[in-house]
Amino acid sequence: MLILAFESSARPASVALVRDGKLLAQSLQVSALTHSRTLLPMCEDLLKNTGLTLAEIDAIAVAQGPGSFTGIRIGVSTVKGLCWGAEKPCIGVSTLEAMAWHGLSAGGLVCPVMDARRAQVYNALFRIGDGRPVRLCPDRAISLEDLAGELRGLGESVFLVGDGAAVTKAFLDAQGLPCRLAPDDLVWQDAWGVAMAAQGKTPVSGAELLPVYLRLSQAERERQERMEKKGK
Repeated sequence: MLILAFESSARPASVALVRDGKLLAQSLQVSALTHSRTLLPMCEDLLKNTGLTLAEIDAIAVAQGPGSFTGIRIGVSTVKGLCWGAEKPCIGVSTLEAMAWHGLSAGGLVCPVMDARRAQVYNALFRIGDGRPVRLCPDRAISLEDLAGELRGLGESVFLVGDGAAVTKAFLDAQGLPCRLAPDDLVWQDAWGVAMAAQGKTPVSGAELLPVYLRLSQAERERQERMEKKGK
């Protein structure tokens, strides 16, 4: 199966081509440019350089969240448009599950963490088994204190990936909990992980693809708070 994958849930933007679990090509950049300016040109160059066309793609995968509200919207909207125009199926995957693939070489317990602000991280726990991450809990927004308590109960070292990895490691170190920080080339999520997480999942139509935010946006939270104050 030939999968074209997109990742735009955080600061990096990347596009990858993976055939039957083997990486053919990937383009990744971490810049100040908005993902709406980078994703499609990266996709076009990737297809051109590999001699492939969109017609030859079996499915298009994307990280549908959690992550940056704007980044997720851009990635999901881009894939929905491509799928509609090329009449291709799509596969939405958890950003955290895609990140967990970066823990393959580390083995053991993998802990993807993304900065969710408001003293929380987006997180899920995975264990590497049979050459792939096995999910241990659902995606959630969780405080570092609660995460530390959960990891203390597991009693083993964890491999940290994601843009929240450094702050999480500092917190866990202060709690005396064993952890390892992913190296620079593995700490950020990428489209290769998205494609790998998409393997074996059932494709859907572009119309069925939806973003997964886990929390209300800041604007929605502020509106909710104003409504609650008015109701008192």
